[in-house]
Amino acid sequence: MANVKYKLKKGDKVIVLAGKDKGKRGEILEMQRGVGKAVVQGINLVKKHAKPSQVDPGGIREVEKAIQLSNLAIEDPKDGSATKIGYKFMEDGKKVRFARKSGEMIDG
Repeated sequence: MANVKYKLKKGDKVIVLAGKDKGKRGEILEMQRGVGKAVVQGINLVKKHAKPSQVDPGGIREVEKAIQLSNLAIEDPKDGSATKIGYKFMEDGKKVRFARKSGEMIDG
């Protein structure tokens, strides 16, 4: 896959738009840029069987799996609803993201 620019970043608060966890909120823990997915805290939990070892007792654990970026929307800092992201250039030439719904700055 080509080098694609995504508007979401690690640490962003997002809302799930589609799938089994629709409507849930979480924070992006990891971006998987090559496949267009992200791991979100507490979202898309699956059971994983771990084999016991000398340091780990093993067992069945719940872990977060990646979710498609198209199923995520950033949370508006003002009212907490889903919004799109825009870009602005500040006076000092810095490029910052803002929420299109409320106009609030997301970072910067």
